[in-house]
Amino acid sequence: MHMAQIAARLMHEQGIRDFHTAKRKAAQHLGIDIRDSVLPRNQEIETALAEHQRLFDSQGQVRRLLAMREAALEAMTMLAAFKPRLVGEVLSGVVRPNSDIQLHVFADQSETFDLFLQSRDIPYDIIERRLRVARERHQCYPAFRLTAGGFGFEMTLFPERAIRQPPLSQVDGAPVQRASRARVERLLQEAEHWAQSASVLG
Repeated sequence: MHMAQIAARLMHEQGIRDFHTAKRKAAQHLGIDIRDSVLPRNQEIETALAEHQRLFDSQGQVRRLLAMREAALEAMTMLAAFKPRLVGEVLSGVVRPNSDIQLHVFADQSETFDLFLQSRDIPYDIIERRLRVARERHQCYPAFRLTAGGFGFEMTLFPERAIRQPPLSQVDGAPVQRASRARVERLLQEAEHWAQSASVLG
């Protein structure tokens, strides 16, 4: 468990995204040879990361999460034609200072999404994301990286048929959770209601 806590702290403080890298650095910090050790599961590290944020940056984390979800909703409204879904840290709530807003978007021709961004003079970079789509199978998808409203966005483009076939999570191997625009709206409404209730009780 101690290694999971160190890995989580490194992910938060150094902006490490890859769980294996965080485990390796945590093992180095402890002077442990990873070849001879049982490493923590990704899910244990994510749990420790959430606990670390709750203890050391609770208020800042909540404000950052709400701002990022609002920015995500605005982007999803603009991208409605591509059936956007919110995924990743902004959906799970475990956001860090360097977290991107991650969206899955859908179009059978990648040029359609390219042209959409270009028509709005939105600068972007394209990278390739290798995602696990089955237990022993990976597939590569184009991902569009850009900055808007002070936040980084990463929009991974899938063919339309993949909207019901999410890739598998690197945390627990289950299908990645995706949230529609309506669900993100509900999350924000619930957060606003909670904040108002806390203010009254305070």
